[in-house]
Amino acid sequence: MSEDFRRLRVLWPDHLGLARGKYVPAELAEAGVRHCSGTWALGYDRDMTPYTPGSHWNDGLPDFQGTYDLADSRPGWEKDTRVVVADLGDHEGPSLVSPRGALRRAIGAWSDLGYSPYVGMEFEAYVFVPDGSGGFVPLDTPGAYVYGTGPAVDPHGLVDAIWEASERAQIPLESVNSEYDSPQFEFTLRYADALRAADEGFLFKVLAREVAQRMGLLLTFMGKPISQKGGSGLHFNISVRDDEGVNAMNDPASEDGVSALSKSMIAGLLARHRSLAGICAPTVNAYKRLRPASLSGYWANWGYDHRGATVRIPPERGAAGRIEHRLSDGAAVVHTAMAAVLQAARLGRVEELQLPPVERGNGLDTIEATVGVPANLAEALDALEADTVFTEALGSTLCAQHIAVKRSEWERFTNATTDWELREYLPFL
Repeated sequence: MSEDFRRLRVLWPDHLGLARGKYVPAELAEAGVRHCSGTWALGYDRDMTPYTPGSHWNDGLPDFQGTYDLADSRPGWEKDTRVVVADLGDHEGPSLVSPRGALRRAIGAWSDLGYSPYVGMEFEAYVFVPDGSGGFVPLDTPGAYVYGTGPAVDPHGLVDAIWEASERAQIPLESVNSEYDSPQFEFTLRYADALRAADEGFLFKVLAREVAQRMGLLLTFMGKPISQKGGSGLHFNISVRDDEGVNAMNDPASEDGVSALSKSMIAGLLARHRSLAGICAPTVNAYKRLRPASLSGYWANWGYDHRGATVRIPPERGAAGRIEHRLSDGAAVVHTAMAAVLQAARLGRVEELQLPPVERGNGLDTIEATVGVPANLAEALDALEADTVFTEALGSTLCAQHIAVKRSEWERFTNATTDWELREYLPFL
């Protein structure tokens, strides 16, 4: 750490994907921070779900501690401010409901097998502008097209501003472009070891939304914010290295160049496709994106360079060999979703699962896969809860906390009168 700073921004990911934290002055930066454990019972509506695991509901909602090594802080995107991602714990030890803690456990489980996981991420997001009435509407870009760059697709210069802020924060972007639908963009982050990659993905979402907000724009990573357009995914590109640092996803002696380890990892991801949805697609809205023929990760299938498959094997081999998992959307908690994907892939190796046949349908009007994601969030939570081997690997307390809060979220949705119901029925009934 070389430059001076006035304050430290301590952030940590919660169960909703929100960046909780505090600003602390530089002279107190090494002391750590404290927060109320009732945070773990909160929904997006700020109501608490009673007796949520991790909330210490019956203990008076005590504090928990955020700790970090100041040497791990990085330059922020705000003036005179450094940023650090904290680990969480209390008098009982490391927090059992912390998403970052779940990822640390997943990395440790892979380390026990003799491997280190590496991950790169691709985020998709839409840009909205104020509608003049207190709401937002999609940015109008009539000259936009897929794989576009420059003012035709980004008239406000948002991409330039995000790129510059990312450089200041030392978050390495690999590429940015407009997506198939307008005004949607894809942001690809350079791969790194799993914990660093998750921290950078988490911070990037905060950075990108805040840069947009300062420009009077809204950048959303919501899975399906516009019903008539495509959804926004979060793709994990996963590889593991052995103790000598060699990428273990490859086997030059095999016909396809893909190792047996890779294939067992894919088998693990497909075997737990439905229970993974409860973590990787954690909102009511997520299941509007996950539909057949949407190239979204609906089906439990895999393929070679096949975007109609949930698990895609890109054409690169050697150091760039990897598998791409396409189920998650941008509303997923980055650390938790990454931990879930790594644990499911690891269980494929541990359980010696066999890879099912490759997908030979085109994923649009032909498909061979027969297993899809659950129909909605409630069914996905049921599938997650029933998979006790998986929840134990990911963290049984974390999963119980997640399920409790998300079931409350589902109940609020099912009890709410929607704008669609009012538009459809109110004039006639």
